[in-house]
Amino acid sequence: MQNSTTLWQQWQFNAKRTPNKEAIVHWKAGEGPFRWTFRNLIETAKKFSVKLKKVGIRKGDVCAIIIRHNPNFYPLYLGISRTAALPAVLAYPNPRLHPDKFRQGLEGMSQRSGLDYILTERDLEPIIRPLIEKPGSTIKAVYFPLEWDIEKEFDEKIDAEIESEQKKIKPEEPVLLQHSSGTTGLQKPVVLSHKAVLQHVENLGSALKVSESDKVATWLPLYHDMGLIGAYHIPLAYGIPSIQIDPFEWVLAPIILLEAITKEKATMTFLPNFAYNILAEKIHDDELANISLESLRILVNASEPIRHDSHAKFIAKYKNYGLNPTALTGMYGMAEMTLAVIQTEPGKPIKEVVVDRNELSRGIVKLADNNSVKRVCVSSGKLIPGCDICIVDENRKSLPFGFVGEVAVKSVSMFDGYRNYPEKTAEVVENGWYFSGDYGFEYEGEYFIIGRKKDIIIVAGKNIYPEDIEDAVNQVNGVIPGRVIAFGEEDESLGTEQVSVVAETKAETEEEKKQVRLDVLKAGMAIDINIHKVYLVPPRWLIKSSAGKPSRKANKERLIENKDPQVWSR
Repeated sequence: MQNSTTLWQQWQFNAKRTPNKEAIVHWKAGEGPFRWTFRNLIETAKKFSVKLKKVGIRKGDVCAIIIRHNPNFYPLYLGISRTAALPAVLAYPNPRLHPDKFRQGLEGMSQRSGLDYILTERDLEPIIRPLIEKPGSTIKAVYFPLEWDIEKEFDEKIDAEIESEQKKIKPEEPVLLQHSSGTTGLQKPVVLSHKAVLQHVENLGSALKVSESDKVATWLPLYHDMGLIGAYHIPLAYGIPSIQIDPFEWVLAPIILLEAITKEKATMTFLPNFAYNILAEKIHDDELANISLESLRILVNASEPIRHDSHAKFIAKYKNYGLNPTALTGMYGMAEMTLAVIQTEPGKPIKEVVVDRNELSRGIVKLADNNSVKRVCVSSGKLIPGCDICIVDENRKSLPFGFVGEVAVKSVSMFDGYRNYPEKTAEVVENGWYFSGDYGFEYEGEYFIIGRKKDIIIVAGKNIYPEDIEDAVNQVNGVIPGRVIAFGEEDESLGTEQVSVVAETKAETEEEKKQVRLDVLKAGMAIDINIHKVYLVPPRWLIKSSAGKPSRKANKERLIENKDPQVWSR
């Protein structure tokens, strides 16, 4: 890293220092990888920036990019940044999503985030065009940059103007807009500055011990903070390669990530917890004949609570394929902090602590004994440079060690507030602290994140973490692993919440379903939790968040508000 004050300066520096080094390897199943060097990436980004300026995009404009996995995405993204406009990566709609739903979500996001332009593919024009033409629309135009002839339209005079304007950009000025993950179009818009991203690259890079010999392999979508910052911006700024895999292809064939790691000798990857389960359970041993994970020095688990069983399954599966168990690490953070706040130390085993589950439900951290119902909590690490953390009670007052509370954080890379959303900012930011809505505790200098405040189920005054129930039910024969959610459902007759579970199953006959339901109830009893209601649903029924995880809130609303004939319940 040099003393760059903007991301474009840092990217240019890398292109001058190592012009022929690979910057991005665009991985596509069944095809040879497309390889961008730093020099070619920057040169193409300049051509895109000239075209962007020609069509009217100016400094401060928000440019939503809705494009499938394509090698020209990367220089387009950099070209937007060069013009001092703000790139905002949005998810390309799933084919199963109704066009009206997609349009409504995009309209809500555009009104809240202030989207100025949409850069997309021609296939989406019939869906998006009516939104653009709607009276009062905030969106000025829709463009199809993959169709542009940027070679033919390059203008050296405009290029020089852009370069001159770029040099005037201050580090405190915004560089990108990312949205916090969620299941609706009204995700909270987070604007980050050049300074915030560059400082975070340096601080998190230090915690991850990034060096010039590293190479990142990732399937993570770039509309998610871990994909955008961790697996895209960090390597770009450090001047190391990243192998970018299509998220949709990974879902269909998870082996693609392991093939890329093996062939490209990648040293780093970022994975949410559920991905460890998929890689451990969905890949047959006969597919692994040519797989070697010896090059991996670090796997980062983040974006949801880290689960002991997930790591154990992953290590058991791949220890004979060159995996070093100490390569597994944990991280915790959020888009509002650019990405990370805490990180476990690379090269060392992740700390785990076995606690009394019942005491934990009362907010007390007590080591388990022989009489305890146990829960294994996995550390997310220690503070990275430039960050601070505090565990607080319901009044936002600091709690002593040994107690569970809400996680409050601050960082030199902290956002300035949600764009056009002051009321939401005021809800979560107070005296420079961001109140995350996550529950956790500190133990021996490390921090353990155990669940979301809004997802806690309170039964007769007892706090129950849905993650515990989901872990238990995922082991039930007949339940599709990873396709389970638990939530609280009001019982007016008792005046409290009761535990409900939704589980996807391939069971078809009534007898098979009864057996699955009984086994789900037994799984709850085994961890001293009474499951009141079991909803069995067919495969692929559960709604996912934009981060790829089944959404408790959205699925609870779907169950309670709609009577779906596919749902079989107790």
